[in-house]
Amino acid sequence: MFCELKVELQGIEPPIWRVIRVSSRTSLLKFHSILQRAMGWNNSHQYLFEVDGERYGEPSADWGFEVRDSLKMTLERIFSDGNTSFLYEYDLGDSWWHEITLLGKVDTEGEGKPRCIAGARACPPEDCGGVMGYYHLLVALSAPDFEDHDTMGEWVGDKFDHDAFDVAAADRALKRLR
Repeated sequence: MFCELKVELQGIEPPIWRVIRVSSRTSLLKFHSILQRAMGWNNSHQYLFEVDGERYGEPSADWGFEVRDSLKMTLERIFSDGNTSFLYEYDLGDSWWHEITLLGKVDTEGEGKPRCIAGARACPPEDCGGVMGYYHLLVALSAPDFEDHDTMGEWVGDKFDHDAFDVAAADRALKRLR
């Protein structure tokens, strides 16, 4: 059984989102890797999932609160308890919150690899400062007379197009996961 999930980055308009098809047996640890590739993140920071008020991540004595092992929770268990959505936070400094919503469960043939089947807009660059930093970046890039225009352009590169999303490229990135 596969889950079709919509992943939407919170606090950004127009929305940045993906639709992912993934095995219901996928652990949250593996799902983190899937989200990194589908969204376009670089897996450079810590993450947490929040399900029914419980936090899941990679256990460490460094956490100042209880974090359950993300390897031991699966999508199947989350959605069998009647949940239809949960949260994923990536980069606890920039706090990129993603809402993950179950669109449906499907039987599908094939090799069982996760798939990205739809989406919109490019993921914000790593370390741009969260939602407010991202909006600052967009303003700086769009206004040649803005004081940070040249600096931000050099930092992010000429090829960054905030409206671009290539579903085929995201799907290929997921197929390369082990």
